Amino acid sequence: MSTTEDLVISRRTAVAGAGVAAAAVALAACGSSDSGSSSDTTSAAAQEPSPTPAGSSAQVIGQVNDVPVGGGAILSGVVVTQASAGSFAGFSNVCTHQGCKVNSVSGGQIHCPCHGSAFNLDGSVANGPASRPLDPVAVAVDGNSIVLA
Repeated sequence: MSTTEDLVISRRTAVAGAGVAAAAVALAACGSSDSGSSSDTTSAAAQEPSPTPAGSSAQVIGQVNDVPVGGGAILSGVVVTQASAGSFAGFSNVCTHQGCKVNSVSGGQIHCPCHGSAFNLDGSVANGPASRPLDPVAVAVDGNSIVLA
């Protein structure tokens, strides 16, 4: 036989458990960057950062040959572009419209799959609804490696 107080505690436990389960599902969905599409230049598939070379303190996120001239790639969650030979720039992979992750770089633009925003290789807005450029991320070239600066 249970008392009313036992039922209140059980309800609270059930509601709390449901809240935790819902949060876990939401976090799992947010952590997935696979949109099911691929690009001829790059995809959002997360690449694991390479180990830091001996004697260097910078984190290697990719190789120079991973980023085509006149295009870009998403390397370890950073959009790296090379608008002209040897001129690399880095940007956040988070769209400034509503926080979706951009998923490809093709046709000279960085694309967000959620609402159609596109950004130029310098991070500026090419097509809305985003109204501000991608946030810059400092990158540098160290030999043949692209590193976080």
